[in-house]
Amino acid sequence: MDTIKSLNKWANAHTYYPLDLLRVALGVFLFIKGIQFMSNPVEMAEIFRPFQNMPMGIWIMHYVAPAHFIGGFLLVIGLLTRLTVLAQLPILVGAILVNFFGEMNVNNLLLASITFLVCVFFLFYGSGKHSADYYLKMQQ
Repeated sequence: MDTIKSLNKWANAHTYYPLDLLRVALGVFLFIKGIQFMSNPVEMAEIFRPFQNMPMGIWIMHYVAPAHFIGGFLLVIGLLTRLTVLAQLPILVGAILVNFFGEMNVNNLLLASITFLVCVFFLFYGSGKHSADYYLKMQQ
């Protein structure tokens, strides 16, 4: 718990608008991906074809779209940022691996890798000073 508090203090002292804009852009991107997955289930099933024989493979498909949709919204407002990013990491690892087990698509691999790295950054950085987390913390 002390580690999280010290990370929050460091992040709040070193907050910058471009990092907040990056968090919002990540949230908008994930939100849009969630909408795309929900609106086109055939494409989503095609993407998840390499994982269909895994145990609980159908659960994976039903986890991804809502996690991106809700997680994207939470990242935009900066609420529960670390928890939200933690929920996105297994999905992004799967998005990277699907390129190696299925058909290689360099653009999707690059996009998933960059998104993964940005999520790892926000896992440590947190939501920053311009977020709902910071606002709620200051109300106490």
